[in-house]
Amino acid sequence: MKIDVISVLPELMDSFLSHSIIKRAQQKGLLSIHTHSLRPFGLGKNNQIDDYQYGGDAGMVMMCEPMAACIEELKKERDYDEIIYLCPDGKTYNQKIANALSLKGNLLLICGHYKGIDERIREKYVTMEISIGDYVLSGGELGAAVLIDSIGRLIPGVLNDETSALSDSFQDGLLAPPVYTRPEEWEGLRVPEILLSGHHKKIEDWNYEQSVKRTQDRRPDLLK
Repeated sequence: MKIDVISVLPELMDSFLSHSIIKRAQQKGLLSIHTHSLRPFGLGKNNQIDDYQYGGDAGMVMMCEPMAACIEELKKERDYDEIIYLCPDGKTYNQKIANALSLKGNLLLICGHYKGIDERIREKYVTMEISIGDYVLSGGELGAAVLIDSIGRLIPGVLNDETSALSDSFQDGLLAPPVYTRPEEWEGLRVPEILLSGHHKKIEDWNYEQSVKRTQDRRPDLLK
């Protein structure tokens, strides 16, 4: 999979892309991620990329010309399955969307900034708009990082144990059951005996029951 990211401040993503699972995915050649600064496509001697809003409201808006020039330049390199704009009014991100996007080949992520991008860019280029939650960030870089991490870990071969992602919360519409590791007893609290039994069918049933109970208690909306 190849993911391109357009950003006003691409350096914000450097640390995230250089560590842990995403770093290993790139080293294995399973995931290719490239960040692109919008600034070189800016207008005039100052490489202007934003301007005041029509209508007089406060806040700057990312201009059409620089964004379009950057997108067109990247489209010369590859065809995109989705051009995704990270924005507060997009569709709320969830595991189902992550699963679907993990099956794609090429994605382009556009990170908003200031008051966002000119609406005409959304109309002409954007095929999907995603929000990572009902709150506002200073820019879309954190949202892009969330997408890359949640998508990348689903690509076969990225995780050491590919079945691990399949048992995560939300994969089956439920929250994951409680998990335990050594020691068997800690400060008077013991690991449930069923998990020590070695009886795989009973453990599987227990995990499912705990998933349902935890979902009922914490996220009953998921059961609807």
